[in-house]
Amino acid sequence: MRILLVEDDTALAEGIAKALRAEHFAVDVAANGEDGAHLGDTGGYDAAVLDLGLPIKSGITVLEEWRAAGRVLPVLILTARDGWSEKVAGFRAGADDYLTKPFRVEELVMRLRALVRRATGNAAARIVCGRVAFDSQTGQVELDGLPLRLTALEWRVLSALMLRKGVVVERLYLLDHVYEGDSDPDSNSLEVIIGRLRKKIGAEAIETVRGRGYRMVEG
Repeated sequence: MRILLVEDDTALAEGIAKALRAEHFAVDVAANGEDGAHLGDTGGYDAAVLDLGLPIKSGITVLEEWRAAGRVLPVLILTARDGWSEKVAGFRAGADDYLTKPFRVEELVMRLRALVRRATGNAAARIVCGRVAFDSQTGQVELDGLPLRLTALEWRVLSALMLRKGVVVERLYLLDHVYEGDSDPDSNSLEVIIGRLRKKIGAEAIETVRGRGYRMVEG
């Protein structure tokens, strides 16, 4: 999962990004509304965390522009403004969720996971495909009922496939949603990750759809 964080408080942004990366998220950070709006228009993100009080362009303006352009990116507003009118303005602009500072990072993580799960059409938190089970609320992956150890990149690829089990996930989509914006992956890096996953969960679990991408199958 790849997250766009638009927050002008440098220390807070670094703390949130560090916590999200510890949970295997890929995170790109923008420090003002203009840069955040541009990244949201051009990057492949599963969700955005958007502060309201941003320099250059406000969070509300950024969100309104995304929605006017047809961007369906799930957005969680993060702000120190706790008045009801601010929340109403945020939701009217197109926000999907709202979290007031100060907050617990654990709650932010769970809210983001819930947003991504709902955006992919999954009602239940636990998703099972053959021998693999993925708890989209905790991030836990199991194989035959036992916890499965994965690297961050392996987790991002597998979670993307599990959230869309039975559906072909385009190769370009996976590349966009696995790596952070400043990464420069090798041309075959995705195939390497898929290969490692097949060794861990069984080659039959991930089907290659030639010329398109990959699909989780029951096996």
